[in-house]
Amino acid sequence: MEHTIKINLTGGYISAGDLYEILLIAENAGAKDVQFGNRHQLYFTVKKDELETLEMEMLRVNISYEVDADEHANIVSSYVCDTIFSNESWLKEGVYRDIFDLFNHQPRLKINLVDQQQTFVPFFSGNLNFISSDISNYWHFYIRFPKSNQFYQWPSLIYSDDIAMLSKIAEDVIFGQKEYFFDQQKVNELFFYKMVSSKIPTALSHRSEPLKLPDFYLPYYEGFNKYGNGNYWLGIYRRNELFPLEFLKDVCSLCIRTRIGQIYTTPWKSIIIKGIEPADRAEWGHILDKYRLNVRHAANELNWQIEDLCEEGLNLKHKLVREFEEADLRTYRLSFAIKTQPKTGLLGSVIIKKQSPGIFAIQHTRDFNPNNKNLVNYKTGLDAGELAQNLTGLCEHYYATNVQDVRLSASTEQAKDHDEKADHYRVYQCKNCLCVYDERYGDELNDIPAGRQFEKIENYTCPVCDSPKEDFSMKEFTLSN
Repeated sequence: MEHTIKINLTGGYISAGDLYEILLIAENAGAKDVQFGNRHQLYFTVKKDELETLEMEMLRVNISYEVDADEHANIVSSYVCDTIFSNESWLKEGVYRDIFDLFNHQPRLKINLVDQQQTFVPFFSGNLNFISSDISNYWHFYIRFPKSNQFYQWPSLIYSDDIAMLSKIAEDVIFGQKEYFFDQQKVNELFFYKMVSSKIPTALSHRSEPLKLPDFYLPYYEGFNKYGNGNYWLGIYRRNELFPLEFLKDVCSLCIRTRIGQIYTTPWKSIIIKGIEPADRAEWGHILDKYRLNVRHAANELNWQIEDLCEEGLNLKHKLVREFEEADLRTYRLSFAIKTQPKTGLLGSVIIKKQSPGIFAIQHTRDFNPNNKNLVNYKTGLDAGELAQNLTGLCEHYYATNVQDVRLSASTEQAKDHDEKADHYRVYQCKNCLCVYDERYGDELNDIPAGRQFEKIENYTCPVCDSPKEDFSMKEFTLSN
């Protein structure tokens, strides 16, 4: 008999030294691999006769953990995005850390703490969802009542220093009044507001406006990537979700040796190491060689969310990805979720939902933005063999609709400039490898969205040969009407 050990990595980061200590304990208990969860959890399994020794070791180093349980949900954050996927926000490392330090309880509800400028970490997959506003240190607050799809927007913005306090009060109200707020088909939101407000010691100000969702695109989160300070970050994804213990021990050791303090986990069950100096890049490449780890998987394999420790969902994902590759299916700007259990909280543009053994439904959000809470039923009663064909049809529908919207927008612009007889079109070409940057499409490998002007990109490097921005020259064309 085996037991599953779960450790919450609050906010999605852990020091290299602390992770190394956990890995040694897991190794001594007979574990060979670890997995990471959608909510920054670390999982591994141990045999029953090793459990007592493991518990003594965990107690010795003061590590909180659960055995075959998930009573304490974790705090998910977009801290991993700081400096690599999000640069324009007031939300920086110090703000995240200050908020984490204010939590003096282990939450039982899922808490999300995310930057509205990014789309890498889901906005609404928690029960208590704090999303940064345009006002420094103030947050939108959305409650998804447990075991329901009912969302309630708190009427005022929340100050950073009040997040931990408000989370504890909201949690106590929900669990103390389960008959009103837990697993209920319809919740009285005004009653909830009055109950929570009566327990808040100070009045909350800054009335909240509706949140405007950013357009979704999933940054490419794997491989070596340069960023603003001239260093590299490295993203590592595992197709089978298993990270060998020996590999992670070497990662921790190299982090410590090269003065990299933290390792980050992502909602996509991968890890990210920031701050790799150019002189150390070869050593990181050597670790990947040593353990035969691939990077730069196809984007249509990286944009999936499945439940933690779910073999059925993982197998279905592998099947669908293979069929997508055979069809050469484009899935850019889409993300997929597979739900084999009800009310799992996973979000995606497209959701494959198990209805009964071997039978599935396909849903999608109304605008194909995974952070949108409104779902549309596309097809129901499909067996596994029918999924790929129907998903392909849905993707075709998405792109046909998207192209039509772009054409309508372009027609509007053309109507304004109907006197012009020609359009000027330009690209930027690398003089070394002839790679082209076209602002109509952006640069998926460098996480640059479509429409971004080349002149407005800072610290750009060629995705093929790493040449700097100054090695690109403009090529202009004239397209006659």
